[in-house]
Amino acid sequence: EMVDAICKEISLQKDYLGGEIIESIYFGGGTPSLLNGEQLSKILQRIQKDFSIHDATEITLEANPDDITAKRLDEFYKLGINRLSVGIQSFEDKILKWMNRAHDAKNAEDCLKLIHQSNFQNYSLDLIYGIPIANKALWEKDLEKLIQYDPPHISSYCLTIEPNTVFGNWQKKGKIEETAEDEAAEQFIYLIERLEVAAYSQYEISNFCKPGMESKHNSAYWQQKPYLGIGPSAHSYDGKNRQFNVTHNMKYLNSLKAAIIPYELDKLNSKDHINEYIMTSLRTAEGCSLEYLQTKHNFDLQNEYSEVMVQWLENGLCTIQSQRIQLTQKGKLLADQLASDLFLT
Repeated sequence: EMVDAICKEISLQKDYLGGEIIESIYFGGGTPSLLNGEQLSKILQRIQKDFSIHDATEITLEANPDDITAKRLDEFYKLGINRLSVGIQSFEDKILKWMNRAHDAKNAEDCLKLIHQSNFQNYSLDLIYGIPIANKALWEKDLEKLIQYDPPHISSYCLTIEPNTVFGNWQKKGKIEETAEDEAAEQFIYLIERLEVAAYSQYEISNFCKPGMESKHNSAYWQQKPYLGIGPSAHSYDGKNRQFNVTHNMKYLNSLKAAIIPYELDKLNSKDHINEYIMTSLRTAEGCSLEYLQTKHNFDLQNEYSEVMVQWLENGLCTIQSQRIQLTQKGKLLADQLASDLFLT
């Protein structure tokens, strides 16, 4: 029923991207590896009927290690999926159990061996640092294990504890404490330095790749390209405004039965566009283009925030070259805070 609703929404949204050729298709936002081949094929066929796709389109599937078998990898590849994003998170059983992951350390390594033996040349592995029950030694061990498998792409994020989540409730009850900022920062710096030695390029704060293996999908967000999100909770951006679907599964299904897309529209003004560009561009290796802001939005960032820029430079938080602000390693530790310092309100 959900697959049928998703296919219906795809058809209803066929004009959303204005006929542009699709560069990336991404099955994510949950556990899409639970879908069988017939269901994945149905969605892909619907996309191919309603949108322009070429052979170079990146088609990614998020998968949990325990869902990966040799048979399933072969099935994914034959369907046209050419990239995987695998949530390894850790190679330590006690950490995986604490995080309530369905897989264990053996599943994690077994799935990587299977991927190596498959047709997939393009894939990304996720690893989490800043875990309260871990320490730097365990983090270094996890990272070394990951590097041994030589993946073309690595995404690594610091564990954040949000309110109204399992971890948030544990923290509220005093069962866990969030990792100290300086300890998480130390692990992040080690991540950057160790992956640089292993010939990975940090093209975005949390994303690293071998030459030419950047994710088209991730890059599209940071480059402010329009995208269409399908399914419950999915977000879309047409270059002007954002919209987001209802999060409730049954409300989503019932609306699509009536051929109605259940979404809310978020109208963006000029300040919103400037703030979003600053936030996303500062996270990338290319940095924030002063020329782009001037040409596209008639906004002189360097002049408006000259005192802030001077402070950043004096404190070694950024460099400004060829009309681009690029964060240093020190600046990357404070990226969110630095971006907010430049936000227009």
